[in-house]
Amino acid sequence: MRKPIIAGNWKMNKTPEETAALITALTPMVSDVSCEVVVCVPFVDLYAAVRTARGTSICVGAQNMHFEASGAYTGEISAAMLKAAGATHVIIGHSERRQYFAETDAAVNKKTLAAVTAGLVPIVCVGETREQREAGHTDALVACQTKIALTGLLPAQVPGIVIAYEPVWAIGTGLTASDEQANETIGVIRKAIAEAFGQDVAAQTRIQYGGSMNPKNAYGLMRQPEIDGGLIGGASLSADDFAKVVHFETAP
Repeated sequence: MRKPIIAGNWKMNKTPEETAALITALTPMVSDVSCEVVVCVPFVDLYAAVRTARGTSICVGAQNMHFEASGAYTGEISAAMLKAAGATHVIIGHSERRQYFAETDAAVNKKTLAAVTAGLVPIVCVGETREQREAGHTDALVACQTKIALTGLLPAQVPGIVIAYEPVWAIGTGLTASDEQANETIGVIRKAIAEAFGQDVAAQTRIQYGGSMNPKNAYGLMRQPEIDGGLIGGASLSADDFAKVVHFETAP
């Protein structure tokens, strides 16, 4: 059985003080859940998040990292730095990083390998634009992105990684793939993992849906057999809303 994982991506939101307040409010709401709960915060909030979440059921992640261990990379953060700061997870290859900061599939692969080497759990994002979906390229694109991201990993390492399917057209737009669309595409991603590493590895690997999951649609999405969790954007900025997604077993 794959343990569900609900991760919040706060993007460029929250000060350290606001971070501590949100996690403090969230803690009792998610103390008894069976899924893994992660909040991925801006770099400046890591200290406050780790300190506030210590001893709770909430894990803390970052939203990006560099693939080099150290060097003249002004403004960047290494995997070892994140690990030392107390982070356990890191988002890699989010569509906004690809779109606004020109991250390539090759860079995503390097970051994934560096995160695994450092002992972090990478949440690796893949997904298509509306134009690519309408042109019928979704399956080929997400399969290719997935295989490139995982290149160089040993089969035993792959189940420790989380893949987040995030249709670009559904991020921050209020749009969402239907339950069936999301399940079908995540099935394509799982098939790509099976082709590269074997069916047993694919069956153990967790794949999230990351396109505007919220308290209203989480129940339906999480009932799909291929969907193992959610990468939550806007709804993760409210303790009440995020907790409702974490308690996805309850129908809205």
